Amino acid sequence: MDRPLQADGRLHGVVVACRDAQDRWLLIRRGHEIEAAPGAVCFPGGAIEVGESQEVAAVREMREELGVAVELVSRVWHHQFEDKLLTLWAWLGRLGTTRLQPDPTEVAEVLWLTADEAASHPDALRGTD
Repeated sequence: MDRPLQADGRLHGVVVACRDAQDRWLLIRRGHEIEAAPGAVCFPGGAIEVGESQEVAAVREMREELGVAVELVSRVWHHQFEDKLLTLWAWLGRLGTTRLQPDPTEVAEVLWLTADEAASHPDALRGTD
């Protein structure tokens, strides 16, 4: 699958952080057949298509990966990686339901972790903390 490079020659992506009533964060284990970081634990998200806004991409990725609608609250983080052509933006989101319908090709496992558990998870992607 071709990754959609933006006009600046970089891949732009979004991740969405959602917390439940027990103060746990929604993370996923990426599908084992996914091109980038298979099996890694991270916040849900993905690439922004050329011409797509961050907000539209974040909502689309949550629907595609987890079968759920998300209300975006605010953009909370931005990082331009030095060692790869990747720029990410993170959004805080609010789920209307915690009943998720993960796409098994994209999501191998759904995890609800405390901040400490997420930061110390052995399979966590760099930057998940």
